[in-house]
Amino acid sequence: MGKIRTDFSGVKLLVLDFDGVFTDNRVYVDQDGREMVSCWRSDGVGLSRIKEIGVKTIVISSEVNPVVRKRCTKLGIDCITGCKDKLSALKKVICEQGLSPRDICFVGNDLPDLGCLKYVGHPVAVKDSAEEVLKVAKYTTQREGGSGAVREVCDLIYKAHKKTQ
Repeated sequence: MGKIRTDFSGVKLLVLDFDGVFTDNRVYVDQDGREMVSCWRSDGVGLSRIKEIGVKTIVISSEVNPVVRKRCTKLGIDCITGCKDKLSALKKVICEQGLSPRDICFVGNDLPDLGCLKYVGHPVAVKDSAEEVLKVAKYTTQREGGSGAVREVCDLIYKAHKKTQ
């Protein structure tokens, strides 16, 4: 496991990018132009576990493809799609939920996530993130995006919360 420079027991909200975090950052395009992505099924188990202990989850994605909303709906988590300014969206969510940036874990992988990663108390990068993202993260997953990185972060949050109870 990577060096953990953050205490996940204080996390009240998990915020995730979608492409490159839930997925391996690839997009499959069929002959009719329909896009498809591949996700790691066990991420859903991890998300269910942290929901049980009261940690909420939301996806903030710049992607406009309906696959993001459909996946989030299936997992029972909120999502904001087609987001051009992730940091403004994050600040609005934090304000609406009465939280502080120190209560937030943000998981990202690429340059559009940098503002959010620098703003929150628990910035996490997936293993195959852009170099700039890896530099600001307090934790880098052992798993790559789309290969269980979400589950890994959920498990860390779950275990940290259980230790403090």
